[in-house]
Amino acid sequence: MSVGTESVSNGRQEGRMSSVLEKPALTVAEVAALTGLSRQTVTEMFEHERGVIILERPEKMHKRRYRSLRIPRAVYERVIGRLAVR
Repeated sequence: MSVGTESVSNGRQEGRMSSVLEKPALTVAEVAALTGLSRQTVTEMFEHERGVIILERPEKMHKRRYRSLRIPRAVYERVIGRLAVR
C-alpha cells in the first residue's frame, strides 16, 4: 500500500520540478531542490553571478537585513553548464 503512495508522491515531485523549470526566474530553494545542493551553497554560488536579481532590505538600527535571490533560467543554465563534467 505504501508503494502506491510513493509513486504518487514521486509523480507530484516530477510535476513540480517540470513546472519550476518553466518559470522565468528560480528561487534559491528551487535551485537547491533541482541540484541537490544546500540553500547556503546555492546562495554562495549565485550571489555574485551576473544577471541574478537580488531583492534586499538593508540592515537598519537593530533589525537584520533580508535578502532574496531570483536566479533567471539563463543564469542557472550557464552556471550548471560550467559545473557539468564534459
